[in-house]
Amino acid sequence: MVSYPYLLLAFCFTVSLAQPFKTVNLGNWLVTEGWMDPSRFDGITNKDLLDGTRVQLKSTKLQKYLRAENGGGTSLLGDSSIPSDWETFRLWRINDTYFNLRVLNKQFVGLETQGNKLVAVSNAAGGPETFHIIRNTDDPNRVRFQALNGLFLQAQSETSVTADYAGNATVWEDSDPSVFIITIVGTLQGEYQITNGYGPDKAPQVLREHWNTYITSEDFKFLSSNNIDGVRIPVGWWIVHDPTPPKPFVGGSLQALDNAFTWAEQYGMKVIVDLHAAQGSQNGNEHSATRDGFQEWGDSYTPDTVAVIDFLAARYANRKGFTAIALLNEPMAPGITLDTLTKYYQAGYEAVRKYTQTAYVILSNRLGPADPTELLSFASTLNRVVIDVHYYNLFWDGFTKMTAQQNIDFIYNSRSNDLRKVTIENGPLSYVGEWTAEWYVQGASTEDYQNFAKAQLEVFGRATFGWAYWAYRCVVPHWSLRWNIENNIIHL
Repeated sequence: MVSYPYLLLAFCFTVSLAQPFKTVNLGNWLVTEGWMDPSRFDGITNKDLLDGTRVQLKSTKLQKYLRAENGGGTSLLGDSSIPSDWETFRLWRINDTYFNLRVLNKQFVGLETQGNKLVAVSNAAGGPETFHIIRNTDDPNRVRFQALNGLFLQAQSETSVTADYAGNATVWEDSDPSVFIITIVGTLQGEYQITNGYGPDKAPQVLREHWNTYITSEDFKFLSSNNIDGVRIPVGWWIVHDPTPPKPFVGGSLQALDNAFTWAEQYGMKVIVDLHAAQGSQNGNEHSATRDGFQEWGDSYTPDTVAVIDFLAARYANRKGFTAIALLNEPMAPGITLDTLTKYYQAGYEAVRKYTQTAYVILSNRLGPADPTELLSFASTLNRVVIDVHYYNLFWDGFTKMTAQQNIDFIYNSRSNDLRKVTIENGPLSYVGEWTAEWYVQGASTEDYQNFAKAQLEVFGRATFGWAYWAYRCVVPHWSLRWNIENNIIHL
């Protein structure tokens, strides 16, 4: 006869896996994604020139674009007719009007050591690499760059770009060699952009007001009453340094995460903590809190990233709602190698197991050119682990040509096969950690959306750990689970 404690243990384990979890991402809460609520950036001066904004600069006199020769490491030239990567500069924002410019090879534009010639050779940004951007009041796309020496950058010829113009800065004629047309070709609206954009005086108030209102206990009540089992909460690496994280980040997200655990436990819900933004950026996207879009996370960042996992596991291991921790959201191949990733996953797994043997450890598949089954053999050697895959009918040109029915068929056929590949017997559990009812179909009916959502619920419901909708709240209606539930698109 089996003793009562063992029966209880077996019962609890059976209940925890009785059915896959239906969860939702609390995106844009503790890690900013500006597209989900652009109005949060409205109070920033020069909000179109945030960190990571990619710009191209055309001389009005030469009618040519500035470029970093060879992508960096040498001179700045003004001889390009067609702008591309070498002609694109990434902004680092010092304040509302002072900036650094980073080039393709990651050096910064600045004055040469002796003289006024512009070069892109420095791997760090200081005074010689700082420029005051002055915009024409009548046409903000016409700009001047004032260097540390007080003089303006000018393109005198295609081979001579210098910071020695002392002419009339109130004149904006095309013939003026110090006037440039600035064209914005890419922007970022992540945590770094919003905190550095508002600056140290305003950012704390803006961020804390957002944390206190964007997600509240009422939201957990709503989710619980609509048969959602738990939440996946994206967090950033700076949370380990709360309440005084490195600038420009703002303290307070840790208290918000504590609140989420309290609310989840109040309504009997699970919490999955997801390291969404790693120091150095694991994918270059704004949701990784990158400063300028370069992917720089790797072996050198592993110890600090493991320390974040250790901190979170230690803090929440004994909380009733703590169900899983995701070690890294959407690492990008080929920049992050499989070897680097598995070494980090092993170290992160061990950090979690120091504090809990029962919480699940979630391993995110690499995005980009990577085999979706590449983690299976590694993960199969570990206990209570999950493979996280993200399935969107977006972000690929092929989807732009599909009809509503073709999208639905793609779910039942291709996505079903994709999920089957990572759902193996006696292996790690599978988790569709992000999906949405949004697509590229124009003029779709309510019934089309309902059928599309139904197909995903059916197919992704076969994932052995479950699924997580992206996201709970979003100004774009079909991205919002709450909106979809309230408007009868998604039935749970």
